[in-house]
Amino acid sequence: MRRHSRAPLSLSLLLLAGALGLGATPATAAEVHIAAAAPSAIPSTAAYALDAAVERRLGADTAGTYLDRETGDLVVTVTTDRAEEQARAAGATVRRVARSAAQLDAAMGALEAEVKITGTSWGVDPRTNQVAVEADSSVSARDMARLEAVAERLGGAVSISRVPGVFHREVLGGGAIHGGGSRCSAAFNVTKGGARYFVTAGHCTNISANWSASSGGPVIGVREGTSFPTNDYGIVRYTDGSSPAGTVDLYNGSTQDITSAANAVVGQAIRKSGSTTKVTSGTVTAVNVTVNYGDGPVYGMVRTTACSSGGDSGGAHFAGTVALGIHSGSSGCSGTAGSAIHQPVVEALSAYGVTVY
Repeated sequence: MRRHSRAPLSLSLLLLAGALGLGATPATAAEVHIAAAAPSAIPSTAAYALDAAVERRLGADTAGTYLDRETGDLVVTVTTDRAEEQARAAGATVRRVARSAAQLDAAMGALEAEVKITGTSWGVDPRTNQVAVEADSSVSARDMARLEAVAERLGGAVSISRVPGVFHREVLGGGAIHGGGSRCSAAFNVTKGGARYFVTAGHCTNISANWSASSGGPVIGVREGTSFPTNDYGIVRYTDGSSPAGTVDLYNGSTQDITSAANAVVGQAIRKSGSTTKVTSGTVTAVNVTVNYGDGPVYGMVRTTACSSGGDSGGAHFAGTVALGIHSGSSGCSGTAGSAIHQPVVEALSAYGVTVY
């Protein structure tokens, strides 16, 4: 993803390399490891490649993939003999499940059509072969009853759980990038045709065209694209002549080099780094997630157990040297368990024709 140069801690570099945050960690902590929920498994390069290959080859013939907590193997869920044969031929571990991708998609369609309630999110958890719904504390008892009625009608395809706090876009509180009177975090430095950019959350780039590394400071970059709601990504081009490093700030005096980008796999361990909560750890729990924010829904997101807080918006979700996502929001944290949502970074890179370095 980004390259390894260790440039001086200039504001523009800090902003680029280190404003990647999400989790909710005390400002003084370098890293918080999420309790027993977080597995130690991080997909290998081969596992990410296999996941992408299986998705291309099987498409709707798989009900999703996940990382086995014990072995670290990629598991492909299937409902037909043909899909099982193809998955095994690709080198994946296979598990037969009851519900197909079409059935899970239909369940999400029913939720979208009937109970699109602010404060809810839903996405596919292939480990349970269900659509996992989360409802925050703002969802009323009446609306919970509506959710439960739809879930019951869908015959076990949907599970519902309450989460503390309220789902919100996390804009305020960070100090990484400043624009329009708000503060966000930058995610990853990217390049195209020799020009340097950084990607961040679209709900941040919607706020302002000009971005600085300090409140009231000189402009270091100008917005060249933004997409929110529906998606949550944006891109800013550096205009201050700097060539910031492609690393992520670990807030302990060191950085993490980023060399590639991939889509997150359910069950894998991730980290996030941000100017508010520093570095926190978590587990991916669902993909293809819909989040119903108060100002509009976003689709195709990824849910994790990482902690985050205001100002972490736009920050980075990553695993080792692999960039995974751009922080969007959460319902906050309960102890060390959070609900951080990220926009898959691969989609954003493709939309703008940029690459990590």
